Amino acid sequence: MFNIVLVEPEIPQNTGNIARTCAATGCDLHLIKPLGFEISDKYLKRAGLDYWHLVNVRIYENLNELFEKYPQARYFFFTTKARKRHTDASYRDGDFLVFGKETKGLDEELLLAHPDECVRIPMISEARSLNLSNAAAVAVYEAMRQTGFCNLETKGELHEHKWEK
Repeated sequence: MFNIVLVEPEIPQNTGNIARTCAATGCDLHLIKPLGFEISDKYLKRAGLDYWHLVNVRIYENLNELFEKYPQARYFFFTTKARKRHTDASYRDGDFLVFGKETKGLDEELLLAHPDECVRIPMISEARSLNLSNAAAVAVYEAMRQTGFCNLETKGELHEHKWEK
């Protein structure tokens, strides 16, 4: 299991979509205030659909509160400013995947304090960034791939349908 951290998320639909990704992968969702919406926001609930009961959501007053609660944890900071690709990192169960707010990303001060833990998802130079919920999904599935998709169903079953005329 991994931990997805959203620092000051602004768009409820993104957070709802990420909650659904957490539900599908068994990841915990950590939200850092201030939030750009109310937790009861109808768009947040709608984007997460009926998966909210599968998500462990924790809310913190600030990022330092998270760091204090998990001082021994490994953190990876996703940013377009990183030199290292997200696929170059070696993820382990329990790691924290940290994402910044939609309009500004993570604070430069934070990134400068953790340069070796900063990773980027490759994209063309003309693009500013990926959508937050897409970036979180790309990140968690790469981490899951590296750890063998533990606890996830990896095989489906096709059923032949016989259609009547």
